[in-house]
Amino acid sequence: MLPAALDVTVADARRFMRRAVLLDTPAATVADALAHHGYFQIDPINVCGRMHDLIARNRVTGYREGDLMRHLHGEGAPLSADQRVAFEHHLPSTGILVAFSLEAWPHLLAEMHARTKRSGAWSGRLSKRERELAEHILAEITERGPLNSDAFNDGRRAKSVWGKATLAKSTLQKMFFHGRVLISRREGNRRFYDLPERVLPAGILASPKPGKKETARWLVMLKLRQRRLVILKRGELPLVEDHVQPVRIPDCPLLYCLRSDLPLLDAAASDPVPPSDSLHLLAPLDPLIYDRIVTARLWGFDYTWEVYTPPHKRVRGYYALPVLAGAEIVGHVDPKADRVKRKLSILSRKIKPGHSSSATIKDLSVFLGMRPV
Repeated sequence: MLPAALDVTVADARRFMRRAVLLDTPAATVADALAHHGYFQIDPINVCGRMHDLIARNRVTGYREGDLMRHLHGEGAPLSADQRVAFEHHLPSTGILVAFSLEAWPHLLAEMHARTKRSGAWSGRLSKRERELAEHILAEITERGPLNSDAFNDGRRAKSVWGKATLAKSTLQKMFFHGRVLISRREGNRRFYDLPERVLPAGILASPKPGKKETARWLVMLKLRQRRLVILKRGELPLVEDHVQPVRIPDCPLLYCLRSDLPLLDAAASDPVPPSDSLHLLAPLDPLIYDRIVTARLWGFDYTWEVYTPPHKRVRGYYALPVLAGAEIVGHVDPKADRVKRKLSILSRKIKPGHSSSATIKDLSVFLGMRPV
């Protein structure tokens, strides 16, 4: 049975959320942070560090750029199947690529199968040309090990996919969506694919397929683990009502947290306000700000990631990072890294009076191995 809603002040909710998304007490390891949040979103754009690195660096003690990929695939030679503890795949019913812990695998199977039946140039069923090429790809990977799409590029182009891909690339992408191949390692953004049985442990691949309701429940729990304070849709609440606590906050829609997070919520009322000079540069898709409604109503910050916004319509900048200071979001910084010159430039910056972003920009530049300008 769903308990009565708790009345929580805006200040307490903000302090709770900082704690709950690991900004106040980072995890000891990437594995611990991944287990806490359920997944980390992966994005290839690298303006001032990749999305997953910018998210993880605030949540893992001593995090280095690239540590998430090393956790997924190893360093140097790829991990064997028995050594893997995490993998890359898409959130069900989306094109969002994330890093998952192994426990996610069975819950992806139904969506993988469903994609093989749908139309769609990016993730749907294979065309006749793609089916023919897929058999060749599987035979070559079986014999030669992990391969990139360049190994199969015969000059043919896919008819309609993002970015005018080769037929080989579009075929491998669909095979990945369908679970027929998995990412074994990366070289930069280049993916090398291998057979699932050579990427994931045999015990994980043999896991029984969950029922539809069980996976639907898992997805809602994943949303709660990722953001910790969320809006639940009408169909989501019945699936998790035995695990959630309604929270009523002034000027906010009714929000929900995990009951297992209630000790953090209780502590928020007595916790000291985080010092305003303790700043974090938040990634554009950071769990704290991922939901625009919650960010606007709870934090008073209307934020849009403008990487896909036409330049003349941008308000803050192509890759602007919100600045969290104590229990406030006080502005943004729009950095750009020049990897050749090892310089971090600031294209735009707007911070509330009384706050300085210099120290946190310096921290980012050190993280990226360059100096600020």
